[in-house]
Amino acid sequence: MIKWFAKIQWFLATATVLSLAAGLWLVFSAPDDFQQGNAVRILYVHVPAAKMSLLSYLLLSLASALYLWRRQEKWDILAEASVSVGAAFTALTLLSGSIWGKPMWGAWWAWDARLTSMLVLLILFMGLMALRNALDDPHKAARATAVLALIGAVDLPIIHFSVVWWRTLHQPPSFAGPAKQSITGDLLPPLLVMSVAFVVLGGWLLVLKSREIAARRQWEAVETERLEQNHA
Repeated sequence: MIKWFAKIQWFLATATVLSLAAGLWLVFSAPDDFQQGNAVRILYVHVPAAKMSLLSYLLLSLASALYLWRRQEKWDILAEASVSVGAAFTALTLLSGSIWGKPMWGAWWAWDARLTSMLVLLILFMGLMALRNALDDPHKAARATAVLALIGAVDLPIIHFSVVWWRTLHQPPSFAGPAKQSITGDLLPPLLVMSVAFVVLGGWLLVLKSREIAARRQWEAVETERLEQNHA
């Protein structure tokens, strides 16, 4: 898997730069929203980042399940990388949401169902990092974080349906089908392109982090073997 990641790294890097450049050009070329004004441009970062937060956790859950089933290190590497990438996108989601919320709601934060469930997602990502670092045995760390990741996946449907199940300050889903779509017209193309750009960016970051984790583990294995030989 790591060799395959290396082959697509430069392709993803090029695609990331090109798609982000195209997306940002569309963002600053799009007209202001008649209600939100210029603040609508924040959503072109906020919405794609939120989608990538959920996609990262979905990938984490899949990799964790595969690790528990197959006990192959490559799935644990992918899971660990997904945690780091997902945490970054979730933090960006909350930060950009707060910046947008101040002019729109008059407050940086509200204990809204969507915001609170996203905060729980960030706590889950941070907790998985802390749990892995707290366990010295890498196999125990891999199993423990995989189990916790699968338990935490219950937060994903809560995040997705929070604006449907409860009356919240948060706007409806940006992509909810043609009949219910909350962003349309000239404002939609920038959002679509930025969403694609963030997916490519997330893939690139995932490749970089996976290769870094694999290299670190190989170095740690060599160091452990050297220390054991010295003590023998």
